Amino acid sequence: MRVIGLMSGTSADGVDAALVAWPEGAAPKPFELVAFRRDPFPEALRARIHELAAGRLASGTALSELAALDVLLAERFAESAIALAESARIPLDEIDAIASHGQTVAHHPELRATLQIGDPSLIAERTGCTTVADFRPRDIAAGGQGAPLAPFFHFAALSDPGENRLALNLGGIANLTWLPRGGRADDVIAFDVGPANALIDGVVAIFSGGGESMDRDGARARRGRVDEKLLARLLDDEFLSCPPPKSTGRERYGTEQSEALVGESRSEGRSDDDLVATLVAFTAAAIARAQRDFIPGKVDRLLVGGGGVENPALMDALAAALPGVPIAPFDEVGVPARAAEAMAFALMGRHALLGIPNHLPRCTGARHAVVLGEISPGKRSR
Repeated sequence: MRVIGLMSGTSADGVDAALVAWPEGAAPKPFELVAFRRDPFPEALRARIHELAAGRLASGTALSELAALDVLLAERFAESAIALAESARIPLDEIDAIASHGQTVAHHPELRATLQIGDPSLIAERTGCTTVADFRPRDIAAGGQGAPLAPFFHFAALSDPGENRLALNLGGIANLTWLPRGGRADDVIAFDVGPANALIDGVVAIFSGGGESMDRDGARARRGRVDEKLLARLLDDEFLSCPPPKSTGRERYGTEQSEALVGESRSEGRSDDDLVATLVAFTAAAIARAQRDFIPGKVDRLLVGGGGVENPALMDALAAALPGVPIAPFDEVGVPARAAEAMAFALMGRHALLGIPNHLPRCTGARHAVVLGEISPGKRSR
């Protein structure tokens, strides 16, 4: 079964699109990543997404902007899927489905609510492909937090019978997945740790007046020095000590906190690069604490995916925070690090079409296993 997975994460920096060939039966292996591409969002679009998610819109404009972005992002998702199929030289009518995570603009599990936009009906109409989307709400309806969902893929693709593995995704938010050797799905532990790139990207965008969207190659962090007092304050965060299941997002680690950090840092005479270095250290220290507090066994290997893999300062900080733990990108076990989340939703979409549960209830807190995702039929439905 050929499925295109589409992912735009917390950072809202673009669409990751992965075309994966899955077996026809229930088992997810063997699978093949046929093609992958990344289509960045223009900075103006990214800013609009962040303003909507931060509740910064003028009174009376929020609903119209929400509706407009729902359509605009769906067009972007559809364009990415079409371009991916073209690059793979596979006609769209030979694609069994598109599975779109959508763009999260609100995530409030405490209210039993989450919202991802990018209208799947429009994607289905533009591509002619059956489109599966809105995965998170069903998990919440079943008593879960709607996140993290990628551990379902981590278990299917990264677990190993002879090795205790810990999978770490460094997107806007950092999340961990414990994959004990020879374990079953019910043995997996997964949860959001805290910010990975969200705060780093946020403060860099403020420093640069929007000219930079990230600390490219970790250059700012390399120039800066960690402020130990600020680091201690950041680590005194109640979310970090909250036991799983737990999830978070830009509501906690987004524009508002980034602005507060920059204002405080400058008033205290801290350099911009020192703040970035401290946030990198915060991410690494929070991950190390989570491993110590919530992972029940010795880690034989830490596998890392997401955009943070491309930040050498962050990877070095991670190695320093976890001495003795071998660290490798997902690529070393056959899953390209940047493609992993899009591949995850391709798998979840495939399972939705087969009517097979496609999440790990223990990880999200759901009462029982269900089939996540709503289906918009294409021109050729299965």
